[in-house]
Amino acid sequence: MTDAMTADKQTVFVGVRGTIRCDEPMANHTSWKVGGPARYFFEPRDRKDLSAFLKELDPEVPILWLGLGSNLLVRDGGFDGAVIAAHRGLRELRDLGEGRFAVEAGVSCARFSRFSAKLGWSGGEFLAGVPGTMGGALAMNAGAFGSETWSLVEEVELVNRAGSFENRPAGSFAISYRQVDIPSAHWITAGVFRLKQGTGGEDSSVRSLLEKRSETQPVRQSSAGSVFRNPPNDHAARLIESSGLKGLRIGGALVSMQHANFIVNDRQACAEDIESLIEKVQATVADHTGVRLEPEVRFVGEH
Repeated sequence: MTDAMTADKQTVFVGVRGTIRCDEPMANHTSWKVGGPARYFFEPRDRKDLSAFLKELDPEVPILWLGLGSNLLVRDGGFDGAVIAAHRGLRELRDLGEGRFAVEAGVSCARFSRFSAKLGWSGGEFLAGVPGTMGGALAMNAGAFGSETWSLVEEVELVNRAGSFENRPAGSFAISYRQVDIPSAHWITAGVFRLKQGTGGEDSSVRSLLEKRSETQPVRQSSAGSVFRNPPNDHAARLIESSGLKGLRIGGALVSMQHANFIVNDRQACAEDIESLIEKVQATVADHTGVRLEPEVRFVGEH
């Protein structure tokens, strides 16, 4: 077994087999294609490797858990901490039988949706419309087309800062719209999901939802998914559009003409362009409607 050493900081992580890079540009790993460098960028090989890294990491170093880089804005100054790219090593997806599935955090939502649908199980079709990993979907109770992730969850596996794993039942978490109360310094590494017996049309339903997503969202442009949470009994996109903000631009960032709750990297935007546009949309919608939109996107790093 070899010990991983970072390229320029000469820090040795004993027992770590995965890849560790220093000063890694986060623009290479976010769906907006923006973001400054991360101090460490770690791609674990598996759960054991993740545990080894966490045990060796300085406890003062902040951690950012990364899936496919959607729903995330890394600022231009970068992230002075360790980014853990779960989708590189935590990719196991198992059929446990009787509609139960064990899914690691790095599995894409679309992959799980297709996998379960092809086996004839229903309930996970909506996940085809979530542009991220199951770890991210679990962490924020992601949803699409009127359904939410935690309606399917039986239990989850967590890892803590010391690299120890534990399983907890779904009922031990407080769940709400786009929010899950996860204990501090813990991260979700896997979940067990239960689906319903299907009627034979699940696979075609997944294809239909993907077609609907393509028709209504700017899937061919760089975005982070929905930018704002829907306020109670309303839709963020409706409020943004009614405030005349479709097509609003700051630098290379643009409010999508296809879906007003999407901001796209249209012309080599930087993170500052996107964040400024988010703030402008918030202020304008508040002035026009009295509603203060809350971002669904996470902001990390330094300006």
